[in-house]
Amino acid sequence: MGGPLPRLGRLLRRAAAAAAGAPPGRSGLCSAAPAAADPPRSQGAAQFQLKRQQQPTFGFLFDIDGVLVRGKTPIPAARKAFQKLLSSQGEFRVPVVFVTNAGNCLRQKKADQLSHILGVPISQDQVMMSHSPLRMFKRFHDKCVLVSGQGPLLDIAKHLGFCQPITIDKLRETYPLLDVVDHDRRPKELLRPPVELPKIEAIILFGEPVRWETNLQLIIDVLLTSGYPGKPYPRETYPHIPVLACNMDLMWASEAQSPRFGHGTFMVCLENIYKKITGKELKYEALMGKPSELTYHYAEYLIRTQAAAKQWKNPIQTLYAIGDNLMTDIYGANLYNRYLEENRSRRGSKARFQAKAAGGTRSTTVSQEEELENMWENELSSAVATSCRSVLVCTGVYNPHTEVPFDARESITETAFHGHRDFRFDPALVEPDHIVPDVDAAVDLIFQLENFAPKEPCRTA
Repeated sequence: MGGPLPRLGRLLRRAAAAAAGAPPGRSGLCSAAPAAADPPRSQGAAQFQLKRQQQPTFGFLFDIDGVLVRGKTPIPAARKAFQKLLSSQGEFRVPVVFVTNAGNCLRQKKADQLSHILGVPISQDQVMMSHSPLRMFKRFHDKCVLVSGQGPLLDIAKHLGFCQPITIDKLRETYPLLDVVDHDRRPKELLRPPVELPKIEAIILFGEPVRWETNLQLIIDVLLTSGYPGKPYPRETYPHIPVLACNMDLMWASEAQSPRFGHGTFMVCLENIYKKITGKELKYEALMGKPSELTYHYAEYLIRTQAAAKQWKNPIQTLYAIGDNLMTDIYGANLYNRYLEENRSRRGSKARFQAKAAGGTRSTTVSQEEELENMWENELSSAVATSCRSVLVCTGVYNPHTEVPFDARESITETAFHGHRDFRFDPALVEPDHIVPDVDAAVDLIFQLENFAPKEPCRTA
């Protein structure tokens, strides 16, 4: 993970001296059991007696790659963890949502994969892909949109509500002269396109493509021609047509020993090529997937929906986000926690600003952030949770053995920020609330933090 982070450095040094039985807090050891897993008996059994309750007031947000699997290989702790989450009847004791930055398949396929890997029944309503929030962008659903990525892109786009999606392959087929990097794929005959495509009014980046040079070239063509890629570049094409991007992961954990390029790396290429050609910044209409607040707001909505379906009366107050990537999972959970903490004050401030605007003392122009927030609330209703806690596991991208310098100032200057350029670097946002060895230890820790032990026994494999 590039250079170490200053706060995290202090955290790890503090954790190195902690006993395995230390009380839960911002600590933990990746090389040992989680701090809360084995409380010291001397403090009295009553203090650590788990409260038996049927209705939880918390929910789980699980990352997938690096937490439950590496590539197609299950992480051993995953099955053990999920046996604890199911009742003897095979039903989830607590609300669970799988929040992945993957975007190359439909939710049902991912649910089927997880059911097979974990040995538990997973519904598509428990799965949130990086592109899931696109359901809310209804103003683009009737427009002709270019989709980039891999997998069944047309099926995914139509499932999300888009009526006129066009793939890069279709664009290349219609305008074969645009893709000439690979000499073997250049057209043998110079033919005019039989049918002109309609104007492309938006671009949706679902995930990293297979042939980067083709996608980069054709996306740039669409941007620089305002949606008419078969025509020459005009002199002025700024601002460009809307771009919506899903999944900002620079790196992700597969079976390889080192992290692999993610969609965030492709986006870095696209942004820099556009700026090199035009001298201007590529702008995004919206960024989805972790660490976007929009993603966590949507995930909370899915958690609430599960609780309502089970007719649980107690509101879900705490979300626990379990992940392996500091720059996406931990950053995103902490960012959403900050949003929840500031929610009430922001609402009060917004009401005061709106009152001033109505009196003519403020411009009525609505910022993109306000527009997105209004969309969240209209589509998903207001956030109910009061906190979102981040739990870092050591089975994926995060390397617990990174050397930590003792000089925090040196750490700041040496840290390579792997997050997207539109998210500012804040050391506080990449400091996890807890560090544990794996997902099974995370479930144990959270059950103890919540004093949660349902009346019926857990499911046995």
